[in-house]
Amino acid sequence: MNPVPVKFVAVILAGDRGAEDPLVKAAGVSCKALVPVAGRPMILRVLDALEGAAVIDSCLVCGSSDRLPGKSPELDARIASAKVRWIENQPSPSRSAQAALGELPPDRPVLVTTADHALLTPEMVDRFCTKAAQSGCDVVAGLARSEMVAAAFPESRRTVTRLRDGGYCGCNLFALLTPRAGNAVIFWRRVEEQRKHPLRIVKSLGLMAVLRYLLGRLTLEEGLARMSSVMDARAGVVWMPEAEAAVDVDKVEDWALTEKILSGRRESVIGKPSYGIEPVQ
Repeated sequence: MNPVPVKFVAVILAGDRGAEDPLVKAAGVSCKALVPVAGRPMILRVLDALEGAAVIDSCLVCGSSDRLPGKSPELDARIASAKVRWIENQPSPSRSAQAALGELPPDRPVLVTTADHALLTPEMVDRFCTKAAQSGCDVVAGLARSEMVAAAFPESRRTVTRLRDGGYCGCNLFALLTPRAGNAVIFWRRVEEQRKHPLRIVKSLGLMAVLRYLLGRLTLEEGLARMSSVMDARAGVVWMPEAEAAVDVDKVEDWALTEKILSGRRESVIGKPSYGIEPVQ
């Protein structure tokens, strides 16, 4: 697979649940994005991966100005040098993503990820963005097969969506490839706003599609077709071959798991950099 000639803007969502989050308390930091993994704040690990990816030419962080700036000299220096743009996060992830898109040209392809994606690598980013750009879709999500993730990390409990043709885990990687992808963010916001009213969500998705899902009869292809129709944006997926792509640091147990994984990486690449750029195959 040849590298995609178009460059992406990366948007990193760095919101969190506040100082009472058990993970934040356990780490003794001001916000989740600063939780250290192998001695380095997660958000800096994500920025390292993005800046090392061939398909990314700029980064925008969306976070809380009360809890993030002023807490990491390296992050502050990147923002001051304009290597990283900063905007204030909004009350929900969808609103934050919408605000970030409002800061960018509508025709720029955008990669949306999260500050807790501590295992992200340049190779993952290049693979995902390259395949997403070649998909012909408006919006693309990265997914990993649940069996692969369970086999790699049997001690970890990941969220699994089960369909007739198998289960999958999300990877916190989303490509917004065309102006029409903004419709997907609007739909995402509508679902967030209606989360306390599940019947409204069922109505918007269509009763038959929801029933097929509940009965275990809905396939991924059928689900994507329904979502595309509802959002008025063609949706697709990229299957990630790395189980680590499905691991984010949302709980104390996730923190311990990422530390273990990175320790294993260091042992297997003694004398080599932790992250290196390889050609996308």
